[in-house]
Amino acid sequence: MEALHIAHAKQLTTILDSIGYPIEAKVGKEASEAACLVIQHAISLPDFMRRCQTLLEKAVAKENASPILLVYLTDRIAVLEGKPQQYGTQFDWDKNGVLQANPFDDLDAVNKRRKSIELNTLKEQLAVMRQHAKDENQLPPEDFLKKEKAFQEWRKRVGWIV
Repeated sequence: MEALHIAHAKQLTTILDSIGYPIEAKVGKEASEAACLVIQHAISLPDFMRRCQTLLEKAVAKENASPILLVYLTDRIAVLEGKPQQYGTQFDWDKNGVLQANPFDDLDAVNKRRKSIELNTLKEQLAVMRQHAKDENQLPPEDFLKKEKAFQEWRKRVGWIV
């Protein structure tokens, strides 16, 4: 999967170099949404994801892209960097095998930010995510510590942390 995500990111880089961020007005709704998925899944390419974040920030500032897209990307990058989320959009299993939001700064602040862009509360979203995991028969990792160690090693290897 990683090789596929890298290949897609390389293709999108060509587009970014040519036209900038692929906003809907430039490439159509389907292609713009596909670009968002490519960016979200290019987790082994920190520089690429950060570049896309900067381009998306500019597009959102000009009201050419949805702030929700930026929120998801910003939180994804924060989690990968080991920083707290601002909007609580990223979830994972905790050491007790319970699906939780990845660390965030302050619940009230997160809920205010979520409300400002018309997202539900973090509590409501957590219920949605847990139901989704249940419906898809997703299970926590069998060995949480082994998973966490592998994640930390991977983050160092690809350059999210030193």
